[in-house]
Amino acid sequence: MHASKPASRVASSCCCFGGQTAYRMQARPHGPRYKFMVPGSIHRHSSSSTSSSFSLPINSSPGHRRLPSVVEEEAKQAICVLDMASRAVAVVALLLLAATCAQAQLYEKFYGESCPSVEDVVRKEMVKALSAAPSLAGPLLRMHFHDCFVRGCDGSVLLDSANKTAEKDAKPNQTLRGFDFVERVKAAVEKACPDTVSCADILALMARDAVWLSKGPFWEVPLGRRDGSVSISNETNQLPPPTANFTVLTQLFAAKNLDTKDLVVLSAGHTIGTSHCFSFSDRLYNFTGRVNPSDIDPTLEPQYMMRLKGKCASLNDNTTLVEMDPGSFRTFDLGYFKNVVKRRGLFHSDGALLTNAFTRAYVQRHAGGGYKEEFFADFAASMIKMGNADVLTGSQGEIRKKCSVVNH
Repeated sequence: MHASKPASRVASSCCCFGGQTAYRMQARPHGPRYKFMVPGSIHRHSSSSTSSSFSLPINSSPGHRRLPSVVEEEAKQAICVLDMASRAVAVVALLLLAATCAQAQLYEKFYGESCPSVEDVVRKEMVKALSAAPSLAGPLLRMHFHDCFVRGCDGSVLLDSANKTAEKDAKPNQTLRGFDFVERVKAAVEKACPDTVSCADILALMARDAVWLSKGPFWEVPLGRRDGSVSISNETNQLPPPTANFTVLTQLFAAKNLDTKDLVVLSAGHTIGTSHCFSFSDRLYNFTGRVNPSDIDPTLEPQYMMRLKGKCASLNDNTTLVEMDPGSFRTFDLGYFKNVVKRRGLFHSDGALLTNAFTRAYVQRHAGGGYKEEFFADFAASMIKMGNADVLTGSQGEIRKKCSVVNH
């Protein structure tokens, strides 16, 4: 297991009403002469400016000819309209600021007084579990990912449903595993700090430790999420499917405020874990819908394709598991990039990274193996960014006593 933390850690910070995240609004000038900017105005101060300013002498003053009353009244009305528009802009800016500040409620020491031992409790359970079953690391990382992409990181993926209509019942989540273990960790945290730590935060800590204990990066996890009470299977269409092309991937990531770099970085989470054949077997037997052994994905490296066919005997194989990063699927490393650059990415979504100039260059850079710390820092930063997606904070949501059911 991983014994020491990297010297450099990636943390998140947000400063409202000052610092990096701040908005500055100019007050409207007062006095007898109102100056404001409009396109194509009467008196130009600068020929290079796309917007020009002019001054209206509302009251008589030396050196100015008073405007006719009708023009003056129209000018006053124009000023009034612009003033209302500026107020509307100010309201929008404040709403955006409020949203930014809501995210700022997540911080590493959120439980510093209420549950200072939470990370130690979670890590103790994680060490025991991964010592016995190292292959559990990938599924726990995937579970956090699937949680954040649907309704934000609110633990909704953990909820049960009597009529099987929750997120975990949807097809993309039917292969998730580790739910019982999450409950075990939650019980340990509840014993140490009753009614204090959310399931969403516990899952975020477990995902971080799953990566770190697999010899990947360590990062401080911003905490303070609250648990949601809604889980709907149909909403899992927000999850990036393994069959997605680059356009679809970027659209789904953008919906969670994640950019192209986050896409290629977080895709490398496939360096640990396994996948069922049905997640990619269309590339082997049904790429264009003809359903025959010759209907293959031409972008897949031929030898790798034959190796996969040897493991996945048919399009209907629903049980066989295949390593996503052959040879090192239990170690968080750069092996994923080495495979993708050779056209040996398991999923269509992996191969799609080679169809865009930026993501292709990123894959090629890290396939060489010389920038591990750089990638580790990027992965930590993207995980923190994803972990901020649409979170519930403050008085929103609840702190579940059990992760699989809402409080009553």
